Amino acid sequence: MSVIVIGSVNVDIVTYADRAARPGESLTAHRYQMVPGGKGANQAVAVARLGQPVRFIGRVGADSFGNFIHERLDSLGVGLEHLAVDPDRSTGVAVINVDGKGENAITVVPGANTGLSEAQVEAAAPCFAGLKVLLAQLEHPFPATLKALELARRAGAMAILDPAPVPTFPFPPETIRLFDALTPNEIETEALTGVAPLDLEAAAIAARRLADTGLPIAIIKLGARGVYVESAGFRGHVPPFRIKAVDTVAAGDCFNAGLATAFADGMPVERAIRFAAAAGALACTKAGSSEAAPTRAEVEALIAAQPF
Repeated sequence: MSVIVIGSVNVDIVTYADRAARPGESLTAHRYQMVPGGKGANQAVAVARLGQPVRFIGRVGADSFGNFIHERLDSLGVGLEHLAVDPDRSTGVAVINVDGKGENAITVVPGANTGLSEAQVEAAAPCFAGLKVLLAQLEHPFPATLKALELARRAGAMAILDPAPVPTFPFPPETIRLFDALTPNEIETEALTGVAPLDLEAAAIAARRLADTGLPIAIIKLGARGVYVESAGFRGHVPPFRIKAVDTVAAGDCFNAGLATAFADGMPVERAIRFAAAAGALACTKAGSSEAAPTRAEVEALIAAQPF
């Protein structure tokens, strides 16, 4: 198994309107979608779309939304042997409002995601044999991630953490350096380092602060301004791809899926970042969350069309 993703899974109810509603206002939207979501599931689907074998460790409720999640993720090629059913909690739900500029606002009810445990991860231990990359986020209990990290280390695998959403618990240097790579966005970077990456100089300072903890690869996601990287293999700014954004939902998730795919393929850091950035950019050109994940052929075509 090349990649294991541990994380959250929700049913995303996405609405599209010209603008965001003001407090107390009822706003009519153009349309809606109901799709699998949650950072973990989005990343697992995106890895599968990129052609990399992937298993997902997550949790849903014993309800119709849980059935919907299982059927859709299975149809998208994600290994679900360790997608557990929680008898006491409902499936997670996210309500996502997308405005006319493609920007989004999200409200999440985590539900069964809060029940993801160390014991559930331990039960998945046989799946870690031969693992190349573990990919995790912060939308589920962190002790489960630490257990997965322990199993990944035994397998000799690389571990990537997407520290999203912003950590609400202490995240000291000794925790940061447990991972091989961290991929915070601008808000998460400021929370972790105290530096707002408003320009490339500030992004470089923030990346160095992460690297100074002992983290091998610090990757600062700067949205439309590209990516800043600090690592032994590559240091510097990776410029953004030129695309027309439809919405930005799951762009970060597709970036992380691209990164995991690239590292599982053995790409060097600079090439892996470029591959990940292309995957994230392409996600912005389509509506939806997991539904917007690009194929490997699409990523490679974009890289070929917009070389350095």
